[in-house]
Parts: sequence; structure tokens; C-alpha cells
Amino acid sequence: MRPTTPPALDRRAFLATSVALGAAGLATTAAAQAVDPYTGQPLSGVPGAGATPDAGVVQYDSQQDSRRNISSFRVQDWRPYFSDLTNGAVLVDLTSRALSYWSEDGATFRLFPTSIPVSEDLTRRGRTEIIKKVVGPTWSPTPDMKKRNPEWPDFVPAGPDNPLGTHALWLSWQYYRIHGTHDTRKIGRKSSNGCIGLYNEHIQQLFDLTKIGTQVLLI
Repeated sequence: MRPTTPPALDRRAFLATSVALGAAGLATTAAAQAVDPYTGQPLSGVPGAGATPDAGVVQYDSQQDSRRNISSFRVQDWRPYFSDLTNGAVLVDLTSRALSYWSEDGATFRLFPTSIPVSEDLTRRGRTEIIKKVVGPTWSPTPDMKKRNPEWPDFVPAGPDNPLGTHALWLSWQYYRIHGTHDTRKIGRKSSNGCIGLYNEHIQQLFDLTKIGTQVLLI
């Protein structure tokens, strides 16, 4: 008598069971997640107590749409937003979660997916400009952050645990940056404490393209 081959249905049932068990495990993990005391958002992938904002964690706003929004990215004309391209221009569209860059001569255009703030109270819109560019940025909590979270470190050196990734662009607004992130899950999501985040490879490109005085508009 020839041995019979198990039907495909059995394999599907096994896979379905595995997925269900995995989902149960994730649910258990989610239930044990910590909450960022600054934003009030649950944290996923917490490296330890007292984690600094944006350092190896993803913050989810359960009351908002946190799905990736890459499908809505589109090339935009700079003219509705800027009177000219002096020093180049950066447009951050918080709705599509995308950053557009135009060079001063209009010959170079780039479009990058971004992370955006987790809540409206952390969001700032309007015109600013790049005032400083840093490779290997360090991070320190703002006074308000430190007041709310005295256990947070006063200083985080450059490296894989730094919230600002590999490169950062300082804006004229105090404490606001366009920067990289070592946590690629953040991009395309509401996942920051106010800054605009890019993949490290993208912030490096933008860093090389921009200059001190590049116009920035957040809408």
C-alpha cells in the first residue's frame, strides 16, 4: 500500500493555527506595553524603562489613522507654496506624510516619505528655514520633557539609540528638526514628538541637497 500525501488542507490548517497563536502572543505583548509619559501614547519595542522619545520605539495614536500613507504621495508644483526658490525649498505635507525638495534652480526635485507628530498639540505648521546642519547629532530632552520625565538622560550621544538618526537639520523654530531615524517602522506613520523624520539614507540625501537658509514650509 502506497503512503498517502497529506492534503493541502492540513497544511493550511497548520498555518492558520500558527498565525492565530502568533497573534495571541502579539496581543499579550501589546497588553504589557509601556506608555510614553510625555505623549501618553503606547510604546512598541520599548528598549527599557525611561526610554527617550523616538529612540527605538514606535508611538501609536489609537484615536487617529496611523496607517502608512505612501500611496498618496505625489509630485507637487512649488509655486502655490513659495514665491521663489531662493536657497532651495522644502515642503512637508503632514496629510500625505511626505517631504518635497526643490533646488534653487528648479532642476532637482526629490520626494521622501516621512514620519509626523503623533498628535495635533505636538504639531507645528508654517514657514521656517534651516539654520544648522549636523552629521551624527546628539540629543537632549527639552526642559518640558525633562520636567515631565526626570528619569530621562540629560544627553544621548550619536549612535543607534539616538532619536535623531545619522543626520539632522535644525529649523529656526526652537527644538524642531528634520532628522533621520534608526527605527524604520516610524516612516509613513504618526510616530514623533514634533519633529519630521526620514529614513537615514533619505536624510543624508536631503542633508547634501540643502543649505543654511533653505526655505521650509509645513502644511
